[in-house]
Amino acid sequence: MSATLDSRQMLAFATLARRGSFTMAAKDLFLTQSAVSHTIKTFEREMGVRLFDRVGKKVHLTQAGEQLLPPVERILREMQDARTALEELQNWGQGRLRVGASTTACHHILPTVLREFKQSFPSCVIKIESGDHPRQLELLRSNQVDIALTLESESNAADLVFRPLFEDELRFLVSPMHPWAAKRKAPREDIAAETLVLYNKSSYTFRLVDEYFREEGVSMQNVIELGSMEAIKELVKIGMGAGVLAPWIAREELAKGALVSIPLGKRKLKRRWGVSFLKGRKLPLAEETFAGLCEAVTQDFGRVSELGA
Repeated sequence: MSATLDSRQMLAFATLARRGSFTMAAKDLFLTQSAVSHTIKTFEREMGVRLFDRVGKKVHLTQAGEQLLPPVERILREMQDARTALEELQNWGQGRLRVGASTTACHHILPTVLREFKQSFPSCVIKIESGDHPRQLELLRSNQVDIALTLESESNAADLVFRPLFEDELRFLVSPMHPWAAKRKAPREDIAAETLVLYNKSSYTFRLVDEYFREEGVSMQNVIELGSMEAIKELVKIGMGAGVLAPWIAREELAKGALVSIPLGKRKLKRRWGVSFLKGRKLPLAEETFAGLCEAVTQDFGRVSELGA
């Protein structure tokens, strides 16, 4: 075994372990597949053990690979933290900030936060990675983002820190002409027959809504699935069905009377938003500032649940 570990080999190993595919790992590393394959073979030879089993186009960690992955990921994180700390020491306000956020957060939260952030760190290079909740956790764990705006879930617990920002409530949003709007409630017996306009099925929010109605004994028979909260609002405004959204996402439409907010039922369906980052990391000043600005910008978001009701 080699006396020292090569950082490029460790990065290739960690990337391939996460991706499970030479093709995807090569894409992430901006290398050819043959270069990644050569690097992994060299790493395995130097380590003296086989780290991957090749099954068709997929690769899986061996027992030795599973044992090696956690310390390799820790070393790579510490190397990145050291590089970031040196950049901040040498250049006040410079360096980078890599943020993960859902498209909803990108639209309703990040513009104000980043405008304020740029006043304190005008030379900081900012990179935004958008994606749903599962994607944000993947980006954090693979060290592709430093901090992410996420929902709280059981999958946050093990290796991530979650700092709460605000709590919201998912409610029906309907057109003022919808029969439920006049009643200011959704009759339980009518929900199954209603067209529900929901965020995409791969999202954590869809899962929460699905579990909620299952527990209530209500079947979601007619569902329109969209990948944009803005598109959901537009369909609902023209009477295509009842959307399930948090009111802060439609605060302007609710204030103008273009949409009406109605509870899902007697039991509320609530979520917690926060900023997440890898456990064990000490956030540098730029990231602490970003987290603080997120808290300041969203402090009223949880208070608009009854808006338009």
